[in-house]
Amino acid sequence: MALFPSPSLLLLLLFFHFLRGNAAKCHPDDEAGLLGFKSGITEDPSGILTSWKAGTDCCTWNGITCLVGNRVTALSLYAQTDNPNSYLTGSISPSLSKLRYLDGIYFHNLQNITGLFPKLLFNLPRLLFVYIENCKLYGRLPANIDRLSQLDALSLEGNLFSGPIPASISKLTHLTQLNLGGNLFSGQIPLGISQLKNLTMLRLDRSLLLGKIPDFFSSFPVLAILSLSYNGFSGEIPPSISALAPQLIYLELDHNKLTGKIPDFLGRFKALDTLNLSWNGFSGVVPKSFSNLTKIFNLDLSHNDLVDPFPEMYVKGIESLDLSYNHFHLGKIPTWVTSSSIIYSLKLAGCGLKFKLDDWKPSQTYFYDYIDISDNEISGSPVGLLNSTDYLVGFWAARNQLKFNMENLIFPKEQTLKYLDLSRNLISGKIPSSVSGLQKLNVSYNHLCGQIPASKFSAEAFFGNDCLCGSPLPACKI
Repeated sequence: MALFPSPSLLLLLLFFHFLRGNAAKCHPDDEAGLLGFKSGITEDPSGILTSWKAGTDCCTWNGITCLVGNRVTALSLYAQTDNPNSYLTGSISPSLSKLRYLDGIYFHNLQNITGLFPKLLFNLPRLLFVYIENCKLYGRLPANIDRLSQLDALSLEGNLFSGPIPASISKLTHLTQLNLGGNLFSGQIPLGISQLKNLTMLRLDRSLLLGKIPDFFSSFPVLAILSLSYNGFSGEIPPSISALAPQLIYLELDHNKLTGKIPDFLGRFKALDTLNLSWNGFSGVVPKSFSNLTKIFNLDLSHNDLVDPFPEMYVKGIESLDLSYNHFHLGKIPTWVTSSSIIYSLKLAGCGLKFKLDDWKPSQTYFYDYIDISDNEISGSPVGLLNSTDYLVGFWAARNQLKFNMENLIFPKEQTLKYLDLSRNLISGKIPSSVSGLQKLNVSYNHLCGQIPASKFSAEAFFGNDCLCGSPLPACKI
């Protein structure tokens, strides 16, 4: 005998289904606010907002999260940096202020979103996370930005904001992340930032900031990421940075006007993953204490005035190393580099290397993406090295004493190699036709002969050889 629910139970089930269906449909204020935002978008070539249709459940729309009943709690829109058709064009509509339960705005790489700082953010009482990155917002940050005192994270990276960083930003004391990199901010770092004691990340890189780096880093007990690169900072590395030794993972001070010696205390940063001090005016020797940096993966000291001796290091697995264009005389590639099984980028241009390249036997060549050994006294042949790399993208060895037949180089059909500079060496033979797959080539001032294979390269790539001919050089004689 079949069992059927009683009429009262059926009605109860229908009632709960009705309630659940109503709960799933987003709040009308949220729908109106989001559709108002959509109306401010003038171009959406990839259809990011196609699902945003009136009368449908906005909790199901692309980029929308609802975690509090039927209220929108997060708005996340992303575009691909290498695909212009995925960009959005337009402005951020103030109608988003209707989303009263919104706790996170995440706009990444939308590229063509313009306008001033969106003051609608002041009207979102539950807002905790603001990531508006790689858009085209401009103008000054408002002096009353401290009205966002509840924020946990603020990232405005990659916009066009200008003027000074407002002093009132020091009142955002709940911040754990502050990223203002990639803008046009000017002036000095506000001293009040030292009040942001919960910061784990501080990025003020790629701007127009000047003056000395404030000596206030003992105020940041949990700071793990510090990037002040690509500015105009001068003076020495402030002593208080030593207070970050227990927890700092990334320290990037490159592309500034810093001077003096590299502080010995940097050797105490046992957790350090990345250290970039390149393109400054640091002088003297690299501290012996650097031998303690056994966990460092990325080290860039290039383009300074550092001198010998370079300390012996005991790194267990360097991934990226650049010591180029100082005053080092390394002689050979250090053992701790040669033995790394995970290295992908090695740049030792102008480092006083003097050895036969055939004798260099790295523990692996599989992961190498970039090798730059230009401006040294390296002899021998790179054929064995180049023919054994699977993912090499760039190889630069200009101004050495390399001597080999270029016809012995193998360029696979599916080659990853895009940049090859072998200029001013002692290379002979013909240029293989497979070089046409490269993006940049320079084999000038060698001893190459024969007809140049069809390619897109200019004459400068082939000047100064013994007997090369054919376009873009004069035609071959018959």
